[in-house]
Amino acid sequence: MKAAIFALILTPGLLLAGSSDHAIKHIDKAATVLQEMMSATDSAIPEEILEHAQCVGVIPDLKKAGFVFGGKYGKGILVCRTDQGAWSAPSNVIMEGGSFGFQIGGGESDVVFVVQNKSGERKLMQDKFTIGGSASAMAGPVGRSAEAETDAQMNAEILSYSRSRGAFVGVSLEGATLRPDKSANRALYGRGVDQREILTGQVGAPASAQALYNELNQYAPAAGAR
Repeated sequence: MKAAIFALILTPGLLLAGSSDHAIKHIDKAATVLQEMMSATDSAIPEEILEHAQCVGVIPDLKKAGFVFGGKYGKGILVCRTDQGAWSAPSNVIMEGGSFGFQIGGGESDVVFVVQNKSGERKLMQDKFTIGGSASAMAGPVGRSAEAETDAQMNAEILSYSRSRGAFVGVSLEGATLRPDKSANRALYGRGVDQREILTGQVGAPASAQALYNELNQYAPAAGAR
């Protein structure tokens, strides 16, 4: 009887630890995806785009959900520049729904999206918003330089990319929704925090995010990291 009571007492703590470990794995995977995408010799995200990014999101292993209308589902990480120019703590996010176009292929795909301005960032603060509806979005140009940018791409709030089965392309996330993963953020930070707190720098960054910052700062240095 005592053992059962002891187990019940420990269970919430164990579950929280497990969820925290899961959130940390998402951060590590996001760092790996960004590193691999930027290491592509001639098909990386243009460095100029990352250099001027306001926010960067990475959704590793976005899964094809098997719905009639091409639904997708995945969990990932989002960071934004604070007013001081530093990268914010990472927020766990969920992307779902939307038909992302034939380029994304079947099975699992890695997705990176770049928010180019403050207007796009403000929309991320919502509990849930639709890409292409609430925020304008386009497939991003691919290549070491951004010479392929068009005026439309420069004016889009979000540029997005996908890697599937070795192919790396710009891909539209039209119709997809993005929302914070509140349970994962609670596990990671030990308390309930909203997306605005995290992305505006009101939450301290965990040590587990250093690998992600190392990758970001190669192409989009935070203040003091140049």
